[in-house]
Order: sequence, then structure tokens, then C-alpha cells
Amino acid sequence: MTHRPISNGSPARTAAAAAATDVPAGASRRGFLRAAGAVGLGTVAVGAAGAGEAAAAPADTERGSGGESRGTGTTPAVRTGTGLDRLPHPLVIGHRGASGYRPEHTLGSYELALELGADVIEQDLVPTKDGQLVVRHENNIAETTDVADHPEFAALRTTKTIDGQSLTGWFTEDFTLAELRTLRAKERLPAQRQRNTLYDGRWAVPTFREVVEYAAKRSRSLGRDVWLYVETKHPSYFRSIGLPLEERLAAELRRGGLAGKRGKAILQSFEPSSLQRLSRLVENPAVQLLSDAATRPYDFVLAGDTRTVADLVTPAGLRWIANYAQGIGPTTQLIAPVDKTGKLQPPTTLVADAHRAGLVLHPYTVRNENGFLPLDYRRGTDPTAYGDAIGWSRYLYEQGVDGFFTDQSDTAVLTRADFWASRGVS
Repeated sequence: MTHRPISNGSPARTAAAAAATDVPAGASRRGFLRAAGAVGLGTVAVGAAGAGEAAAAPADTERGSGGESRGTGTTPAVRTGTGLDRLPHPLVIGHRGASGYRPEHTLGSYELALELGADVIEQDLVPTKDGQLVVRHENNIAETTDVADHPEFAALRTTKTIDGQSLTGWFTEDFTLAELRTLRAKERLPAQRQRNTLYDGRWAVPTFREVVEYAAKRSRSLGRDVWLYVETKHPSYFRSIGLPLEERLAAELRRGGLAGKRGKAILQSFEPSSLQRLSRLVENPAVQLLSDAATRPYDFVLAGDTRTVADLVTPAGLRWIANYAQGIGPTTQLIAPVDKTGKLQPPTTLVADAHRAGLVLHPYTVRNENGFLPLDYRRGTDPTAYGDAIGWSRYLYEQGVDGFFTDQSDTAVLTRADFWASRGVS
């Protein structure tokens, strides 16, 4: 798969386009495996059981095709037939588009992410009052739209309990799609990304259907497949108020020709039951998102399941996840923990353990700004200034991750090109 992003002549885009054009055709997961060899890992285990224990020597695997693993030791486990084996490796995932440069989850953000070389663009789905799926990071749209500037919606400001948290604002489930259409998107992190506020008000809140149609159009114009990475947000909450996400998402995937293993859409959720429900509706590859080790998925809380994320990232927990998903999306600290000062500690065994279970790893979120980087990769003391995000990206690639979510796709594309060259991928 050869990537040729559009360049408009700006330095960031030009550099990313050059790197993307240099991506060797067929630099897929299998091509990487043939060239890479084993990736060395540290010795700190993740999870309640075995924390701090030395990692066991990775077991070799070499199986046939048809959904199994292929690899040796800690090299990525290729599960053929899932659709994931058709993607470049490591994968560059545009986190809410190019949210480091544009207000997140807008067509402008998605457009720029693709121009900068992202393989996949991410959507977070929430419903409207009339059951339409729209793309927002949260159903509380106080920080991502200009709703506070609309006096006609002042009465809709309210306080709700979402997944055990009390939140005040305006919520998509209280708006019809027509009402939501009158709002405009804005930068969610103006203090950290003041330059992005230049684009406040430029784009509307897109529906998921519009993003599916946009991706199909851009696939044709770019001459390559544009994949979507779709998250169900707060699925238990929305099911409890009569707006279940999974059936609506499955219907939209079928309508857009994205359903199934050949469908160019990866599904993700923090709630295992949502992915399990989706697996019964469509056969798209699924990735289980994992937050901090001490937390519990909210559907576990509702069901009285006492397991935490620390339990899910043990070998036994990963084997359980592999029953319904093809990958995990852990926070980077589950792979590369930091101490109280933000300084990196020895990496955990999660990459090796997940690969043994046949799961890919797409951690989140890599960002350029110092405030989001481990202390080892910060430059200066300004949290909004750029640090050594290329070094941090390279560190994650060297741990053996299968890609990651990033707010600045060009950084990941450039680093990946260097990483491929160092591994002799051609």
C-alpha cells in the first residue's frame, strides 16, 4: 500500500508527504515481520498478578493462516483474515483526525490527518435525541462546540451522571440533529493549542454517515483505502436511556459498505460488552480500549464484575479479551510507565504478553507538546511547546507496538519511515 498524501507546500505537510511517499509498497504487517526480527522488551510485568516479576522468555509461534498468529517471540502477531493484516505496520492512527492542528472530529481535522499521511482516522460516536449518530469526543458538547453562545439552548444546560461522574453542560442526547446542526465546532484545548482556535466556528458537527461518505470519496481521490477507527462512547449509559449505539453503528456500517472483515473499519470501546454485542452484529476487527490499571470498565461496575484493567492485562486477561477482540488500545503508561515526576520506568511485558495472545496493540495518545510527553522527552519547561515527540514515538515503535493514536500524524509518519529504514523494510 503506497501512501501519497496531498501536499499544499507547508513544511509540515511537505515533510510528511515525502516520508509517506517513501513508504515501500506492501509495507504491511507481514513485510514488517519478515524484516524486523524480535523486538527486545523490559522485564516489568503489568497487572495485579505478577507485578514486578521478570518476564518469561517469549514462546515462539508459527501457525497457519485463517485467523491465527504468525511470528516469533515478541514480534507482532499477525492474525490473518481479520482485516488488520491488510493495513500498514506500524499503523498511524489520526486521533480524532489531526487534532493537534485543527478542532477535533471535524471534516477539516480528518482531511488534514489524511494529507499528513494517517492510515486511519478515528471517530467517537454519540447519539442525538432523534437517534442519529454524530461524531464528538463526548456527549457533553460544552467544550467542543459554541453551544454556550446560543441563547435558544440555554434551558438545555443541565447536570447528569455519566458513568458515575457528575457532569454539567449540554448533551447531544437532548438535541435533535437539526438543532445540533446549528452549532459549530471549536478547539477543545485552547490553553494548550491556542493556534487551533483560529478555526473555531469553521466546521459543523459531522454525522457518522457523513464521515463514512467522506472517507469513500477520499479513498477514490487519494488512490488508497481510508480506514475508520470507530469508538462507542458510554454505551451502557446510552442503552439505559433507550439510545443503544451498537445496532445503529452496525446499520450505518452496512449502509456504507464497511461491515465485515473486508469493511475498512475497526471498532473500539472501553466497555467489553459493547464489543461483544458488536461482534454478534458485524465481523469487523475489534480493539478493547484500556484505561489506567486501577480502573474498571463501566459495564463491569454495573455488572458487579470486580476485575480491573490490571487484571485484564495479565496473560489470562488478555486471553479472555482475545475471545471477542483482535487487539487492545492501552494507555501508553500500561506499556511505558512513568514515576511521579513523569520520568520513564522500565517497560512492562504487555507488548509481549498481548502478542502471545494474538492481539495487536494500538496505544493512546502520542502528542507533540511537552505537557503530554514523558519527562525524558520534554524540551524546556513550557508545557505547550513541542518536545522530542519523534524520540518518544521511536521508543514506542521499539517496544513493538503495532501503531498508535496520535494528534500529529506527520510526526508518526516521519518516525515510522525512519523505523522502517532501520529495520531494512523494503
